[in-house]
Amino acid sequence: MRILVATDAWRPQVNGVVRSLETMAQSARALGAEIDFLTPRDFNSLPMPTYPEIGLALASPRAVRRRLEDGYDHVHIATEGPIGLVTRAVLLRSRRCFTTSFHTRFPEYIQARFGLPVGLSYAALRRFHNAGAGVMVSTPSLSRELSERGFRRILRWSRGVDHALFTPDAVAPLPFERPIFLYAGRLAVEKNIEAFLSLDLPGTKLVAGDGPARAGLEARFPQARFLGVKSSAELAALYASSDVFVFPSRTDTFGIVLLEAMACGLPVAAYPVMGPLDVIGASGAGALDEDLRAAALTALDISREAARAHALTFTWENCARQFLDNIHYARGAAALGGVGLEALRATSQESAGERRSAKKRQPVQP
Repeated sequence: MRILVATDAWRPQVNGVVRSLETMAQSARALGAEIDFLTPRDFNSLPMPTYPEIGLALASPRAVRRRLEDGYDHVHIATEGPIGLVTRAVLLRSRRCFTTSFHTRFPEYIQARFGLPVGLSYAALRRFHNAGAGVMVSTPSLSRELSERGFRRILRWSRGVDHALFTPDAVAPLPFERPIFLYAGRLAVEKNIEAFLSLDLPGTKLVAGDGPARAGLEARFPQARFLGVKSSAELAALYASSDVFVFPSRTDTFGIVLLEAMACGLPVAAYPVMGPLDVIGASGAGALDEDLRAAALTALDISREAARAHALTFTWENCARQFLDNIHYARGAAALGGVGLEALRATSQESAGERRSAKKRQPVQP
């Protein structure tokens, strides 16, 4: 099966969406699927206002149509940016089946940056995603929330982690006072990083990553060590060599960094909100508390073996298989005439019931 994934998130961006898409595509090859990408590299782009590190692609319907002529069996739209919007319009015009995925809680981000009510943003996103044959989401919590907001045909699509790269064996000496509390990720207002940096904690606070909030955070919290963007191997070494990974975000839908940290044997401290609740839950691999300082101190006593063991339950092979299964399922629903996944489930249940009834009616053999 040949699949085209349209995404506005792509290199040189360093985030969970990009890493998820790339790694999932590699794992999908072993399952007989070829996944190509339509990305900002296929178009000219302009810097995003307030976030110039991200380019907004000048996507055109003509260029998208030309790419779709390459004979793809299915198209998946990963993001709601310019590429996603144009691809969606082209697919709707040609009446082609497509799926989407919900990676980022943009309404909360937009509210944090510009004060726009989340209801308006969710209305636009609902219209975007409900036009497809299915919308993939990473956690049960997000599935429930979007369902309550009117999103339809929701499909679960979890994530994985590279257990060979992110491993406790990546440990390396760090020249900082212990205990070491680490944050890794984008440095932006929606990540709530100041909640971590303002904590009264012993030892050293490390921050890996970059973003529009970095200069302000460095000025406000000079005692923290800002390390900049790190490669995956460098991140693995930081995870394996720190004492607690602190995840202060209240808006992430999943948090790939949580899996990476735990795979390196690093316990997690976070708020008990969507993302950490789904990824960590009651596994014992982290501490979740509305008092983030208490969570960070509690996490110091969590065994690194427990963190690693929980991370091993998340694999990219399962992620890729789930993605492909979702596509087959959504296409099956669309083949019923667009009546949706609910009808496909009902049809499957009726067929199963008929088979059971037929079996009961069969005469008993002497």
